[in-house]
Amino acid sequence: MPRISYVPMDAMTPSMRAEMERCAREGTPRPESSAVRAHAPEVFETFTAYWEATFRTGELDHATKELARLYITRTTNCQFCGNQRSSTAGLPEYADDDLLNFEGSEHYDERQKAALAYAQAIAWGEQDLDGLWGRLHEHFSERELVELGCFVALTFGQQSWIRLLGIGHQEYAVAGIESDAGLAPGAAR
Repeated sequence: MPRISYVPMDAMTPSMRAEMERCAREGTPRPESSAVRAHAPEVFETFTAYWEATFRTGELDHATKELARLYITRTTNCQFCGNQRSSTAGLPEYADDDLLNFEGSEHYDERQKAALAYAQAIAWGEQDLDGLWGRLHEHFSERELVELGCFVALTFGQQSWIRLLGIGHQEYAVAGIESDAGLAPGAAR
């Protein structure tokens, strides 16, 4: 069980319950992390709006955002986040080594590699900033770079915190909805 308890559905507002149902159907974020955030309803609602604006909608395609999210899960070693998938992104599964060594991989195109380099630089820094920004501006508009940058920053912080919480999959049930939606193939069920 997590280091901060889960808020029960009956203690949530109708809008919070609707978001919990969406989490259970679509997989990111999973209901468990949202049920912890529900202790602070304003934080829950703000996070939900921010997640919607930076991850599920916007100008940049959802698959690129999901790929960056997966990179951050691997680099932060957040097993909880690494074992979930956005059911609406449509990405194939990649081996962990392939994702962490994306520059040499044949599985990613140049645009995806640029997005992953951006995620890596946000998380760990970059020596060649001129080279990075030149590469990013080749593939993305400034609006897309803001969306992706803000999403990666949120993801990096959230995943570091979620890892510390010690939450697990299928520890929180949302009535009437399949609870393993968005879990990676072979993830603990």
